[in-house]
Amino acid sequence: MAAEENHKRFIDLSHCIENGMITYQGMPGPAISDYRSREDSRASYTEGVEFHIGRIEMVANTGTYIDSPFHRYSSGKDLSQLALESIADLPGICIAAVHRSIDVEALEGRELGGKAVLICTGWSRYWRTGKYGEDPPFLTRRAADFLASAKAVLVGIDSMNIDDIHDKSRPVHSILLNANIQIVEHLTNLGELATGTFRFFAIPAPVKSFGSFPVRAFAIRD
Repeated sequence: MAAEENHKRFIDLSHCIENGMITYQGMPGPAISDYRSREDSRASYTEGVEFHIGRIEMVANTGTYIDSPFHRYSSGKDLSQLALESIADLPGICIAAVHRSIDVEALEGRELGGKAVLICTGWSRYWRTGKYGEDPPFLTRRAADFLASAKAVLVGIDSMNIDDIHDKSRPVHSILLNANIQIVEHLTNLGELATGTFRFFAIPAPVKSFGSFPVRAFAIRD
């Protein structure tokens, strides 16, 4: 059994969160600081023992994060209500996007039911540059309807938004979250999943009355 597990490859699909990092222009970056420094902690312990306790203040939509139905709908499931089987150890499929507007044609003829469907646009190469927020790739309303009908469990994308940022009605968020399909945005390294099978994980802290939160998204490949 141990020999088999040694063949597994873990692929990190998350952006690192750093102090002051901007995910969306107009939203504040995280403020990361000490709550109790190592130096301050020494007075509480025996000589040579010290601990660090950090503090972070940030908006929920920071870095690579998940959207639960509560993000869009007040009656939808919040982070604390998400079943683990909807966000962990999911069979995954990675679909390479050819066009900025990703429509049904990119999804047809594939087994999507019960899977994490990850859309690889390559846009993450612009992360933390001015171009990242300029007309990023997105899914169409028709694509969202198709994914909901196909009963995908989760849909992720490696660009700024799964919706067209110019469409204020946000149809893709509305359709997918109404169907209890979780969304993960700002993924990276999806090119590593272009071929072969993998299992996908994107687990947030179970925060009550929160609809979005950063995740350590990753995949496991044999």
